[in-house]
Amino acid sequence: MTATAATPRAYDPIDLSSRAFWSASAQERESSFAVLRAERPVSWHPPVEDALMSDPDDPGYWAVTRRDDIVAVSRDNETFLSGKGVLFENVPEELLEASQSFLAMDPPRHTFLRKLVSAAFTPRQVRRIEESIKANAKIIVEELTAAGSGADFVEHCAKELPMRTLSDMVGIPEGERQKVAHAADAMVSWADPIYLNGRQPLEVLFESQMYIHQVAFGLAADRRENPGEDLFSGLVNAEVDGDRLADADIAAFFVLLAVAGNDTTRQTTSHALKALTDFPDQRAWLLEDFDNRIGGAVEEFIRWATPVMTFRRTATTDVELGGRAVRAGEKVVMFYSSGNWDTDVFEHPERLDLSRSPNPHVGFGGGGVHFCLGAHVARAQLRAIIGEVLHQLPDVQAGEPTYVPGNFIHGIRSMPCTF
Repeated sequence: MTATAATPRAYDPIDLSSRAFWSASAQERESSFAVLRAERPVSWHPPVEDALMSDPDDPGYWAVTRRDDIVAVSRDNETFLSGKGVLFENVPEELLEASQSFLAMDPPRHTFLRKLVSAAFTPRQVRRIEESIKANAKIIVEELTAAGSGADFVEHCAKELPMRTLSDMVGIPEGERQKVAHAADAMVSWADPIYLNGRQPLEVLFESQMYIHQVAFGLAADRRENPGEDLFSGLVNAEVDGDRLADADIAAFFVLLAVAGNDTTRQTTSHALKALTDFPDQRAWLLEDFDNRIGGAVEEFIRWATPVMTFRRTATTDVELGGRAVRAGEKVVMFYSSGNWDTDVFEHPERLDLSRSPNPHVGFGGGGVHFCLGAHVARAQLRAIIGEVLHQLPDVQAGEPTYVPGNFIHGIRSMPCTF
């Protein structure tokens, strides 16, 4: 019997699917998550309000709110598949792989493509990336300083480093960089009415995806003829057992790189400055021995920000999870923002504690075959940009942020800073 034909279940009284819930503050959402973790760690909910497209056959999804259950789902890729998509809703197949690459794949295809992509991340490539990250971070904070006190920290600092890093990694031409950044923004802003400005979400998504694909095709053709030191040259020429990436696979991975490589660093940088403003004792502690403390501090910034709030899997078989009977074909959504405030795992999660150790956060997912390939690059960017901000502008303070509504990215649209 299919999930849709089975006896309907009652939806949980706590509504995680409404536009109102995702327009509330993180603290307000946490009060709901705390009840669910304590009483109903796996709960059944209706389809989300802000879906890309309506699906009358969508019965809803299971919400997984405890950190240990999130890890269990993440690591059991035979029971909980990614190949149906990682967002709440069912996305058309032609859009799915083209926009989410191996994020929305299962073995063996996932294994094959990930091996090929990993072959391009050589130690030499990583060293080159880290050197450019440090140089870019220094210049970006100098530019923020020149913009003056009161400038928008997101616009002048947080969004700059990930895009410059990506551009350096893959060799995006200077004239295309801002357009690629804008398209990457669009890929995660389809639930934001201010960003859409009356446009249809699917139209914006397709248009942005097609533009990024065109850039990728052009870069791939050029690097086959004129290989260089950049990651794109590595991608088009990488081989595993005699196989290479097809252009369509390269373009899809470029979309994933442009989106995932942008948001984790950008959002965590903004949330980190706000947290350091709100917890001055933690700023002082970090600056007392910055070089030895920043590594652990970055892990706490990622836990605190949880830049990616949700990811979905699909059950392949009937299974028990958190005491609930999940049917084959049903959607299972991991709420990372809840898992990172799980009081069974984190003591006083409501406090920013830069010395927190151990810090088994799920800010890069819960492990398994889909662990974040670019986690080391994100960490390198955060170490560099936070260091430059605190050393060049030791008295910098964050103003009140304006948040982007949505159930996927914990986004800050703008935030003034004073110094």
